[in-house]
Amino acid sequence: MRGRVTSGGNGMNDGNKLALVFPGQGAQAIGMGRALAEASPAARAVFNEVDEALGEPLSRLIWEGEAEALTLTANAQPALMATSIAAVRALQEAGARAPDFVAGHSLGEYSALCAAGALDLADAARLLRLRGRAMQEAVPVGEGAMAALLGLDLAGAEAVAAEAAQGQVCEAANDNDPAQVVISGHRAAVERALEIAKAHGAKRAMLLPVSAPFHCALMQPAAEAMAEALAGVEIVAPRVPLVANVTAGPVSDPAEIRRLLVAQVTGRVRWRESVQWMVGAGVTEFWEVGAGKALSGMIRRIHKEVAVQAVGTPGDVAAVLG
Repeated sequence: MRGRVTSGGNGMNDGNKLALVFPGQGAQAIGMGRALAEASPAARAVFNEVDEALGEPLSRLIWEGEAEALTLTANAQPALMATSIAAVRALQEAGARAPDFVAGHSLGEYSALCAAGALDLADAARLLRLRGRAMQEAVPVGEGAMAALLGLDLAGAEAVAAEAAQGQVCEAANDNDPAQVVISGHRAAVERALEIAKAHGAKRAMLLPVSAPFHCALMQPAAEAMAEALAGVEIVAPRVPLVANVTAGPVSDPAEIRRLLVAQVTGRVRWRESVQWMVGAGVTEFWEVGAGKALSGMIRRIHKEVAVQAVGTPGDVAAVLG
């Protein structure tokens, strides 16, 4: 049964709205969600259901395993989703207010859809296991790379990527905040971009410790795999709109959600614009639900006036209820 949130607002442009946002890969850490599962029966049930859906004790890996194994894309993606939904269910169990919008960074979009009742938890876990494997297998190990460019805006990063491409793929993959853009593509092109970025005024340019070049044209085989997988999964209208990565705008139509989840595999994560859209729609408070605080930092750099709270422990749940 889907655990749906209910609408917390009365109009698209009213102020004081709440958005739940969900982290992507890189936020994983051994032990995440364990305190929630110990304190909340609803949170524990999430991990049990994900273990059952995958046919293996993923929760044991999350809480007691090796960081190297958890970091594997096929494990990290369902693990992060499970941790996020466990936190959502703990919030619901404690009587927290419902959000007006949901959004997620890359794989976090699946967490957002599950939180909003559009996607079944077991289906989300299986889809993310497949998504992780498909993204890893789309490009041979060592042929792709990603790099963070700090101190450049999107236009500057796009100029760097275009200059570095030289016939290869090099694209702006994540527009995270006003001064952080991640590029993705062929390793040689991304490495060329590091030096070019410094010449263009980047404060820092560094390769990221990822196993594949996500959110660029090289991920097309993974997009095709996800199109096939998503065709066999039920998606219903979410109770509150999803602010989608690909469009940086709200979506509620199941067919459009399905299309955007496929496009997202090769498309840019327009996180900066998504946050700006939500603030423009009246959101004054963001809860980053699940592991880590990476999105909280991005949101504060995008809009300094909004309230941001990370919710990943029982103490965090108590804090937002206070």
